[in-house]
Amino acid sequence: MNISLNWLKRYLHIDLPVEKISEMLTDIGLEVEGVEMVESIKGGLSGIVVGHVIECEQHPNADKLRLTKVNVGQDEPLQIVCGAPNVAAGQKVLVATIGTTLYGPDGEPWKIKKGKIRGEESHGMICAEDELGLGDDHDGIIVLPEDVAVGTLASSYYNLENDFVFDIGLTPNRSDATHHLGVARDLGAYLRINEDWKGSITDADITDFKVEENDTNSIIKVSVENEAACPRYSAIMLKDVKVMPSPDWMQTLLKSIGVRPINNIVDITNFVLH
Repeated sequence: MNISLNWLKRYLHIDLPVEKISEMLTDIGLEVEGVEMVESIKGGLSGIVVGHVIECEQHPNADKLRLTKVNVGQDEPLQIVCGAPNVAAGQKVLVATIGTTLYGPDGEPWKIKKGKIRGEESHGMICAEDELGLGDDHDGIIVLPEDVAVGTLASSYYNLENDFVFDIGLTPNRSDATHHLGVARDLGAYLRINEDWKGSITDADITDFKVEENDTNSIIKVSVENEAACPRYSAIMLKDVKVMPSPDWMQTLLKSIGVRPINNIVDITNFVLH
């Protein structure tokens, strides 16, 4: 079972070394068989900076290419050949500078080098979402808000945070610890008893849930036919839900434990499960 440290910290507010947490988990019967550092985006956007396109002209030797001058906060602007249809002067963009390592869809690394494209030098690359691992869009480059400062590191702009994932060898008798909240509760109990911890577990916020016992329009009908066998049954109905991508924070947490984000409906189901 995979447990994300960043996810765990949503419920248990602690600041302890990863090694110490591993020891504690093993001591309470949740044996840690391994710990892996997980980057929210492969490569951590190292070498990617915010640039300002100060010039954008037609490439003299190619109809579908543009010749740009981009200020990335260095002494001189960079000349970059760009094939994106939406590139234009005045934009704030993300630039992969010379020496930056990017990763293809297959995870294979490749490095940005100085080169010539149809006879014109290019000193970097103006990037699209899929080229940085920020999404799947390849229709055009990423265009940032105008107020983003030139030279800002992309990792800082996107608030990237690495995670650590504990591989726990869970035994069948520990069904209470098959999810992050259960692990947080058990670890919190250990901390109170052994470390004089005074904190508390932050449970999921359900203040927006409303009980509608007499809602005659509800499409969910619950009838308990054997109250001895099933003393209580509860159901939740979510109304007016639009299928769309889930929030970035949720996608990041799911990816950290090896679950591929699909859409908000699927992702919420997996989030609640884990």
